[in-house]
Amino acid sequence: MSFTVHPMTPVIGAEIRGLDISRPLDAETVAGLRHAWRDHAVLVFRDQQLDPDQQRAFVSIWGTIGKRSQALPSQRPRAWDGPDYNADAMLVSNIRKDGKPIGVLPDGEMWFHHDMCYAAAPNRASFLYSMEIPSHGGDTHFASMSAAYDRLPDRLREAIEGRRVLQAFDELQDRRLDLDTLSIESVKHAWQPMVLRHPETGRRALYVNRLMSHRVEGLSPQESEALLDELFTYGEDPAVRYEHVWKVGDLVMWDNLNSMHARTDFPREERRLMRRFTISGTPVTAAWEDASAA
Repeated sequence: MSFTVHPMTPVIGAEIRGLDISRPLDAETVAGLRHAWRDHAVLVFRDQQLDPDQQRAFVSIWGTIGKRSQALPSQRPRAWDGPDYNADAMLVSNIRKDGKPIGVLPDGEMWFHHDMCYAAAPNRASFLYSMEIPSHGGDTHFASMSAAYDRLPDRLREAIEGRRVLQAFDELQDRRLDLDTLSIESVKHAWQPMVLRHPETGRRALYVNRLMSHRVEGLSPQESEALLDELFTYGEDPAVRYEHVWKVGDLVMWDNLNSMHARTDFPREERRLMRRFTISGTPVTAAWEDASAA
């Protein structure tokens, strides 16, 4: 099968044209897509018609299907029993039944984050498919974290070399957690390297984000906050970003190691329904663990 690759920005994002991903793909096509994904970190497929099984089949090409994150019982959304249900899928939606969301992360803006960075083995990739979208807003911004690292001045590279950061999250979070008022053991968390080495490209990538990164190991809270604030500025720089404006039928897949993403606000009274699958990953490799590959 033939397709074309259309870069969205010089550093991240490409639209794939000419493929119907609801159908099986041959080995040559898959190899070409893997190459494009490695180069661009975010791939966009427009005008797709995917039921849950078709989306799952496409995702399975890329690795082992990730399991849904299990929220606390009091936080779990109502079970979705409609045609868009799949045991491995997560609905991202503000739609409510009997007053309760049918999915997760229902409303409004979400700050920049890496999916599952608070887990010992974060998901390798995420695949989000749009079924209902609001009239405006709810767009997704993606940032290249390898490009962000490349833009860091030497003093910041030296400041984070060899250091870890505390990543933490709870299921209802839309802002950074206040670690002064809660026990870290009450939320999902993990210490991760501040700079990772990408398993396929070997490139270094910044691994901090505004929503889930909380403390830098070995620094005082004040020093940690100042350093993180400066790093967030580089990671969120428009020069390393691609903004995806959703249309119904879009399938967007992204690399959770080489990119982070954020969602813009949208009208709460308008419906938004997305279906997400993930590919499971392995523990993150710190950049300094294999300096010879730099």
